[in-house]
Amino acid sequence: MKLNSLGIVIGALVWCSAAALAAQPAGPASGTNSNNSSSPDGRLVQRLMTPMSSVTHGTVSVEGRSVSYDAVAGTLVVDGTGNDESKPEVAIGYFAYFKQGADASKRPITFIYNGGPGSSTMWLHMGAWGPKRVVTNDDTHTPAAPYQVVNNDYSLLDVSDLVFIDMPGTGFGRLLPQGADDAARAKSHKELAKKIWGVDGDGQAFSRFITQFLTQHDRWNSPKYLYGESYGTTRSAVLAYILEHQDLVDLNGVILQSQILNFGTSVDGADRDPGNDLPYVLTLPTYAATAWYHHKLPKYDGGSLRAVIDAAIKFAKGDYQQALFAGSTLSADRKQQVAQGLHDLTGLSVAYLLKADLRVTGGMFYQELQNDAGLTTGRLDSRFSAPSMDVLSKTAQGDPQSAAISSAYVAAANNYIRTELKFGQDLKYRPWVRGADDFQWDSSHRQPGSNFPSRSALNVMPDLAAAMKYNPDLKVMLNEGFYDVATPFYNATYEEEHLQIPDSLRSNISYAYYPSGHMIYSHLPSLKALHDNVAKFIEESSSQKH
Repeated sequence: MKLNSLGIVIGALVWCSAAALAAQPAGPASGTNSNNSSSPDGRLVQRLMTPMSSVTHGTVSVEGRSVSYDAVAGTLVVDGTGNDESKPEVAIGYFAYFKQGADASKRPITFIYNGGPGSSTMWLHMGAWGPKRVVTNDDTHTPAAPYQVVNNDYSLLDVSDLVFIDMPGTGFGRLLPQGADDAARAKSHKELAKKIWGVDGDGQAFSRFITQFLTQHDRWNSPKYLYGESYGTTRSAVLAYILEHQDLVDLNGVILQSQILNFGTSVDGADRDPGNDLPYVLTLPTYAATAWYHHKLPKYDGGSLRAVIDAAIKFAKGDYQQALFAGSTLSADRKQQVAQGLHDLTGLSVAYLLKADLRVTGGMFYQELQNDAGLTTGRLDSRFSAPSMDVLSKTAQGDPQSAAISSAYVAAANNYIRTELKFGQDLKYRPWVRGADDFQWDSSHRQPGSNFPSRSALNVMPDLAAAMKYNPDLKVMLNEGFYDVATPFYNATYEEEHLQIPDSLRSNISYAYYPSGHMIYSHLPSLKALHDNVAKFIEESSSQKH
């Protein structure tokens, strides 16, 4: 449902920002062992040249319905393209779940991945769609181990087989450099990293994994879906076009969660792109929802979240956008009026807003909203708060939600994979590749129809539009959390409403919104609603008439 038609439905991951894509902040230290460094261990590489797998069996109860499944945990070796077509380039880790006794020609299969770029898919695996789910606190820090892993009442196994794919270099997967000695392998590793760790190389690696997986498991005739979160939505746009246009694999659906397709609309680091005021306009509704949640909006005390969001959208598209467009020609009186309107919707002081020239970046907002109490507000989920690292800082340092739940996911994934899926006992599971000392991400991208890659702000809206036009039956589903400041819901809605597609395809896009953050599933009522909405989407789009 569209927000601008007042169709807000309440209840009905992971890095991803312009700043993150450009700067790639480092993850936790990975140590200096050969499993992480740019000098790969030849023995490990040789071992990963051969696909590995472990098959186990289980049963999950989904909303009272029992589903028996076969689980396959493993690695798949993906070869190169062009002149390197027969040369192994990367071992990609995955976890697949197949419903026992299902007709593969009718049973949907969904390929699932997180974002980053540089993240494994343990978040969607252990938090959203796998048969087991790690329990974390709703909007406060989850205490240290032992963590609770329970039956996932909302696994997607009731409607689809599932394949969780870890991005190359994460999970148990690694690049596969070749050479006679450490120096040769280090050189080969650098070449592979440059080829694969980037928008287009990543898309090609995922397409080769998927087509190879379809062959290996005889699933070419199954209804097929992509499910991406955060940068995973960026990947989905690129990947959908590659699969359909290059590999001739028509998809039934693309499911987008916490979407970002155009990094030029990100409010993170927006101050480094003067003259582009769109990020501030599009993010205001999320600022308003966040301030309302933390009781910072006296004008809306006792009011509903919907009322606050509607007011913020109206103000953003009207007075606020016009004021920013005026730039230095905006009169002092008008600037004061707009600052007062922003104060009513953000909880930030009029003096602060005037000092900020009416333009508050994400980092400034997280730092300032609860600074009077010495608290930093969450970025991935702005319902979270934590003591500020530095109350005098202009921008926030760290993200309370990430700090609150990451340890639980890392511990739960490592324990579950090794003890229940019986895989990787003597291998390191890498939650993200940013721990590798040589990780660099190439954000240049060659859009469909272009002869050259663009090095401006990444925008893959043309890729998704091209995929929809190439396959007019392709259905797209957008899922957004109101408290996600990393990839705000109105930014994503704006992107979908500005895809360059004919009006006849607009009805192929569906919209759903939730009172949660970036990881919608971390809020249990939202996970249930997300499951029901996605399950319905898959059921309806997999039974299209021919």
